Amino acid sequence: MSFQRFIRNDVLPLGWCPGCGLHALFYATCEVLDELDKTNTIIVSGIGCTARGAGFFNLDSVHGIHGRAIPLAVGVKAVNPDLNVVVFSGEGDITGIGGNHLLHVARRDDNIVVICNNNEVFAMTGGQSSPTTRIGGKTLTAPEGNVMQPLNIQGIITSNKRFFYARATPVFKEHLKECLKQAFEYDGFVFVEIVFPCIENYSKKMDQTIACVLKDLKGKYKICNENRMLKDDELGIFRSE
Repeated sequence: MSFQRFIRNDVLPLGWCPGCGLHALFYATCEVLDELDKTNTIIVSGIGCTARGAGFFNLDSVHGIHGRAIPLAVGVKAVNPDLNVVVFSGEGDITGIGGNHLLHVARRDDNIVVICNNNEVFAMTGGQSSPTTRIGGKTLTAPEGNVMQPLNIQGIITSNKRFFYARATPVFKEHLKECLKQAFEYDGFVFVEIVFPCIENYSKKMDQTIACVLKDLKGKYKICNENRMLKDDELGIFRSE
């Protein structure tokens, strides 16, 4: 088999900016779906750059409205429990506009997978601050630098009795794939946070080239192989057993 069976050839080349981490995330997801033979999968998304990916998979998909990807996914799972239901969207959609749904799907431990691309801004609308914009990050709505504390996604997910939280980046592809493999095999609610800043509407405002972004990601993050709360500079998996 080949991971290409999960890609719609009629949408190539993919409609993301050159250098965007979403390219690598999309292909890594397709590779894992192929390796696990997850053909019985549906992709659900909301609105945003990441959410466009729902239409790129050669799978059934639902491209919903802003902030409502999670309740859509829960509804799909409720009427067809045998489906592997995957939400593929960004942090603006999932933790901002749809943050209320995230709280309760994690609390209920609904059996869906959320792959959340955290690029630190509302990218598709020009680069406004999102709930995860770092302190000092320059955005369209904070040109002098963000002063608000970013949302602690890991803290929200792991505050529940049962949880699966992973943090990965496309820069470390094999680790990303391992996180996705474990995510797709877990029974319960899964949240995979993908860290890769928006190249066009965030990094350029921070005077960073693509090369600088890649170098910073490689230099900042290290992989943690322990099952525990991850530090801000760590990638890994923290899950209840």
